[in-house]
Amino acid sequence: MTSVLVLNATYEPLSIVSLRRAIVLLLKEKAEVLEAAEERIHAANLSLPYPLVIRLVYYVRVPRRMVVPLSRRTLLARDNYTCQYCGVSASSAELTMDHVLPKVRGGETTWDNVVCACRACNSRKGSKTPEEAHMTLAREPARPQYLAFVVLSSASVHEVWGKYIPQIGQGHPTVLI
Repeated sequence: MTSVLVLNATYEPLSIVSLRRAIVLLLKEKAEVLEAAEERIHAANLSLPYPLVIRLVYYVRVPRRMVVPLSRRTLLARDNYTCQYCGVSASSAELTMDHVLPKVRGGETTWDNVVCACRACNSRKGSKTPEEAHMTLAREPARPQYLAFVVLSSASVHEVWGKYIPQIGQGHPTVLI
């Protein structure tokens, strides 16, 4: 447990920071602890709760329209390294980029038309649409927002974050769209 979810003063997810950065924000009284683990952090003259979620005391303005470039790496992160047809989680080497509307039929490489697929599902689907191949998508592909991508890049996601990022609590990939 080395990452801490940072919420803006309005309780919207803002960032994920290291434990060290979270403690600095707490000590400077720029943030408050909303969720903590049972353990405590001890120093010579101080004992703090181990923060899992902190909230900034003052509102921080966030630019709303940040473009996340489409690449294999960002697609894998958006789909949480999971085949969108069969639901199997796999490593990046075992997953492919599949066009929902195949390129041979005019499909483009856009956020709304590509998903992660395991090799078996990609081969089974071939140059058909998911309906023609009798395959269903776990969720419709869409462009992720910047805030969602901050969450996606986290190595460890804590269960209590689900209160503040509903998609985590529902067992879906952590994309806020």
